[in-house]
Formats: sequence, structure tokens, C-alpha cells
Amino acid sequence: MFPASISPSRAGDFLTCPLLYRLRVIDKLPEPPSAAAVRGTLVHGALEDLFALDARERTAERAVDLFEQRWISLQDSDPESAAALAEGIAADADSAAVAQAIISPARTLLDTYFSMEDPARLEPHAREMAVSTELEDGLTLRGFVDRVDRAPDGRIRLVDYKTGKSPGAGFESKAMFQMRFYALVWWRMTGDVPTRLQLMYLKDGQTISYEPVAEELQATERKVLAIRDAIARAVDDGFHPSPSALCAWCSFHEFCPSQGGETPPLPAVG
Repeated sequence: MFPASISPSRAGDFLTCPLLYRLRVIDKLPEPPSAAAVRGTLVHGALEDLFALDARERTAERAVDLFEQRWISLQDSDPESAAALAEGIAADADSAAVAQAIISPARTLLDTYFSMEDPARLEPHAREMAVSTELEDGLTLRGFVDRVDRAPDGRIRLVDYKTGKSPGAGFESKAMFQMRFYALVWWRMTGDVPTRLQLMYLKDGQTISYEPVAEELQATERKVLAIRDAIARAVDDGFHPSPSALCAWCSFHEFCPSQGGETPPLPAVG
């Protein structure tokens, strides 16, 4: 049955807009990189690199250096994404001004991180850990956890960094879906329910924490399977757009009927 695997990001895409899911997963249409997304990726990379250092070296200034190193490497490996960070910077700006304009927002995010916890006091069990499990009906759940912390007594904390703002009141549960998904995968992989799930929002310094129980993760599994079944039905019934305020950030307007575009024929699925 299609899909054979699913990640929390792709499940979130389908819940947001079935057509968005189709254009990303089935059509595999390219999307131009955004400055916010590229910056977020580099900040995540800097925090991953930070924990590879000795505890005494884990300073805010060192984290900024690590971000800059990631950015320099990106200019060689992915010039288009690197160029996206320069979006909005005056064309006649010299190299020092460009660097300052790119590094300054990242410095703010990293400084906020250091106000939330002291990385010198942590020794993560894993960083950017790939996790996956196959459910009994054959669906593979997969993803990457930013950080896994293991206490001396074996308790597990799954941590995810967000470079945007924390969700408003009433939207915390939707934001935590990704972490419940990862907790479900961890449980199925290891047999242990993580003790705590933690979302750290570096834009405003807020943390959302949650302590899952097995019954809730079973409910998450049922929800994921329901999403998979809805995706399978959409292959026959159509992946229809779901207009919302999020449409303003979508890069697929030319393929969306709700935005005056035309959806291409559905590619072969399998």
C-alpha cells in the first residue's frame, strides 16, 4: 500500500494540505530554498557540532564560529542555498557586511539557546539520530531526532530545536505531534517509552515539555495509520488543496487551483 513509509514532516504536510503532500512526495517538484529554512538547518548543524567539543569549549561564541564554518562549507556544497541567506542584503554590500548580516540572526538564536540551558552540563546519548521502525502492517516510520539525552538511570529525553516562534495557546498539541511520533518510533525500536519530550524554540526562548505514556503513543500510532490510509485513498480520489493562511508561504501556487494554478497529471504511484 502507498505510502510504504512516512515521516512526521510528510504527515504534517498531508494534514496541512493534501496537494502540498502530493507535489512534494509524489511529483517531487523542486522548491527554492528560503533564508529561514537554510538558517535553521545551519543552526541545527552548529548545535550538533557544539556537542562534539569538550564541555569547557561549548560557549556561545564557539557556537557562532561553528555556524560560520557550516555557512562557508555550504557556499561550496550548495551555492543556491547559501545564496538564499543573502536574500534582502544590498547587492553592493561588501563581503564583511554580508557576513555580518548572515551571522547576526544566527547569533541571536544561539544566544537564546544558551539562555535556555547550559550545554557544558550535558552529554547527549545521540545527535541528529536517524530513527525508524516498521509497524506490524508494514508501514515504516522514520525521521531524525535532534538530540537524545540518557540519564544515568536510563531515562530518555528526546529534544528538538525550533528556530521559529513557539505556538500560540491551544496549538501546543499540534506542535508536539512530531515529538509524539518520535516517541512512538523510539518505543517500538527499544521497548521503552521516553520519559520526556522537549521542544526548544530559539526565536523566543520558550520550551514545551511533555511526558508521554504508552496509551497516548498507541493513539499516535492509530493517527499515523489513519493518515497513511487517507493518503492511499487520495491516490484514487485526488489530492485536493486545503487553503489556509499558510498558503502565503507555499512555493507551489502555479500548480494549485485555489491559487489560480493548474495541477499537473498525477505521476505513477508505487
